[in-house]
Amino acid sequence: MPERPTFAVVPGAQVHEVLSGRERELVDLVADTYRLHGAGDTVNPPSYFLRFPDRPESRIIALPASVGGAVAVDGIKWISSFPRNIDSGLPRASAVLVLNDPATGYPLACLESSIISAVRTAASAALAADRLSAEGRRPRRVGFVGTGLIARYIHTYLLGSGWDFDEVGVHDLDAEHAEGFRSYLETTGSAGRVKVHGGCEDLVRASDLVVFATVAGTPHVSEPAWFEHAPLVLHVSLRDLSPEVVLAAQNVVDDVEHCLKANTSVHLAEQRTGGRDFLDGTLAEVMDGRVRLDAERPVVFSPFGLGVLDLAVGKYVHDELARGGELRVVEDFFYELDRYGKR
Repeated sequence: MPERPTFAVVPGAQVHEVLSGRERELVDLVADTYRLHGAGDTVNPPSYFLRFPDRPESRIIALPASVGGAVAVDGIKWISSFPRNIDSGLPRASAVLVLNDPATGYPLACLESSIISAVRTAASAALAADRLSAEGRRPRRVGFVGTGLIARYIHTYLLGSGWDFDEVGVHDLDAEHAEGFRSYLETTGSAGRVKVHGGCEDLVRASDLVVFATVAGTPHVSEPAWFEHAPLVLHVSLRDLSPEVVLAAQNVVDDVEHCLKANTSVHLAEQRTGGRDFLDGTLAEVMDGRVRLDAERPVVFSPFGLGVLDLAVGKYVHDELARGGELRVVEDFFYELDRYGKR
C-alpha cells in the first residue's frame, strides 16, 4: 500500500521564520531554478488572469508550474493584487501556494505565499543585480522607484547577499510612503546616505542601480536620455518604461514568452517594432556565459515572475519544516482514500 497522503497548512509566521536571514542560500536556490528552467527541466505555462469589470485595477493571477531536479514538486500560486488595499492600510497583494506531490498528484501543503512571492522576487532581483553587473563596475548608488513591500525585500536581499551602497535614493508618488521607506532604510544601519527625490528623473540620473517596484499599469518614464549614464535597471514592475527607453537599452528577461505579453514594456516594444531583436537574452543565458553585455550601455532586466521560483522557495519552506517536525498537518484532510469508499 502506498503511504497515506497528508496535507499541511503553513501560516505566514512559519514561512517568515524559515526564510529570515537566509538571503544568500535563497539567491542560490533561485539561480539553480533558473538553470533548471533554462535546461527545460520545468513546466511553466502562461499565467491566468482573473479580472473584474467593476474593479478594473484589481486582479487575481494563477501561476501553475512544475519543477524537476532536486526540487521535484508541482503546484500553483494564487495571488491577488488589489491596489485599493493600500488606502486602508492593507498590503496590495495576498497569496497562497499549493504544493502537489509529483508522484501521486495529491496536494502536500497550502502555504501563505505573500512572503514567498516577495522573497523569490527579491532573490531574483539580487541575483540579476550581481550577474548583470559582473562585467562592469559594481553599482554604489541604488535608487528605488516605488516604496512598498517588494522594494523593502529587494533592499534586504541586496544587503543580505553582500551588497553595500554609498547612497540610496527613494522616490514615490506618495510623499508619506517615501518618508516611511526612508525611515525604514535608516533603521537598517547599512543603507549609506538616504535621499528622497521629488522626481523620478532626479533619482534615475543619480543612481547606478535603479529598482522599479511600482503598481504602474502604463509607462510613465519615456526619456532614454535619463539613462545615458548606463545604469542597471531592475524593472520588477514591468510597465514603467516606454518602448523608447526599452529600445535604447540592452534587455534581459527571465523568460521570453512570459515577458512579452500583457502589455509589459517589452511587449509594447515588440508591438512597436514588430519583432524581438531588441532582446539580448535571458538571465539564465547570461549566467551560462551565452550572452555578454556592454558595460557602456544601460541594461534593463524585466522579470515577469515565474511560478517555478515560487514552487522552489515553497518546497524549501515545506522541507525545512518537515525536517524539524514542525509541519502543521491537517488530520484526515483526505476523507476517502479507498477506491470503494470507507469501510
